[in-house]
Amino acid sequence: MIKNSKRADGRVKSAVYLGDGKYKYVYASNNRELEQKVQEVKLQLGKGIDVNAERDTFGEWADRWLKLKKPEISAKRYAAYQYTVGHFKSIAHMPICKIRTIDIQDIVSDAAESGAAKQTLSQYKSVCRQIIQMAIDNRVLDYNPAVAVKIPKKAPQDTKRALTEQEQAWIMAPTEHRGQRAAMIMMFAGLRRGELIPLLWTDIDIKSRTIKINKSVEMVNSRPVVKNHTKTDAGMRVVRIPQLLADYLSTQDHNNNFLVCTDTHGNMYTESAWERMWESYMREINFKFGNFDNVILTDKKTGMPQKFILPKSRFAPVKIPMVIPPITAHWLRHTYITMLYLAGVDILTAKEQAGHADIKTTMQIYTHLDAEYKSHQIDKLDDYLSSKNNNNVGQMWVSNIK
Repeated sequence: MIKNSKRADGRVKSAVYLGDGKYKYVYASNNRELEQKVQEVKLQLGKGIDVNAERDTFGEWADRWLKLKKPEISAKRYAAYQYTVGHFKSIAHMPICKIRTIDIQDIVSDAAESGAAKQTLSQYKSVCRQIIQMAIDNRVLDYNPAVAVKIPKKAPQDTKRALTEQEQAWIMAPTEHRGQRAAMIMMFAGLRRGELIPLLWTDIDIKSRTIKINKSVEMVNSRPVVKNHTKTDAGMRVVRIPQLLADYLSTQDHNNNFLVCTDTHGNMYTESAWERMWESYMREINFKFGNFDNVILTDKKTGMPQKFILPKSRFAPVKIPMVIPPITAHWLRHTYITMLYLAGVDILTAKEQAGHADIKTTMQIYTHLDAEYKSHQIDKLDDYLSSKNNNNVGQMWVSNIK
């Protein structure tokens, strides 16, 4: 047994036997502190903790976690994970077994104060929890401090929303723009962009009103790479489409192309080609349906305010301001799920149609819609009571109270 000894720097040292002729050396400023540290090491050994790994940093375990994740996920998801891990650089140098809940909480709280949305903050917490759990599974520590981290209640929600009835009407209105076909399928079948881009006409059965989802694309360096599977196993599905979409697709020209949606050259969309198409489509809708009556611009020559006059063509050499609300392609998928809810489709069917891997995802959307639309129903009660106060019954009710 190795006895306690005093070092030249004034600290005291002891050693805990680990077995196989190996020792763990412990240092402290006094004997009382030393004994406490020795007991802590022995307690960790009793729990099966690898005390020799106590110097492993959070950054080292984050690198191991990313390496493990890389072959399992898409390049886009991996880049997102790398970005998230980068937000933990303030604790990257710390031994992972020394990290406390408050260290992680400070990072999440600072991000919230900077305007990060709840989903982003939840991603921070989830990634941190998974990294530490990997260290726990390898007996480096026995407690996960990320579990107790709180997401600030006042953090803003993500801006994802369903389109209004007016915005839906804009999508359905006849137009020659190629973006409409993509928008109609996403809004009335709920396809993700990665499922839509490789979609073939042979995947669509207009007669039976179904779309078979059996592949997806991943953008690698902006180029589409087709995979014979979707984001998750649940994404491999057959979507039943409404008659409205079936009727629309039956009028579409296949243009001698296997792909349902293509760029201007008949090829599969790259990331940049898709973004250009969507921006162009939004400008088409803006030109057709935007309200420019109250748009005032500054004349470049005189510097004076001037009423904007909409040209006859959106391709005229005049910059047309965007007056409609911004609409993202993913909002169309959210609109589809919202329409399922409003149509009374049960949550299990909605999960299958949307291709959600976890019913909690569908349930979260349905619960949010419950809160939103039930409040609208209560507003109808206010309208009813207001109308009652304008007739004799309402007057009698008020009189009785007096």
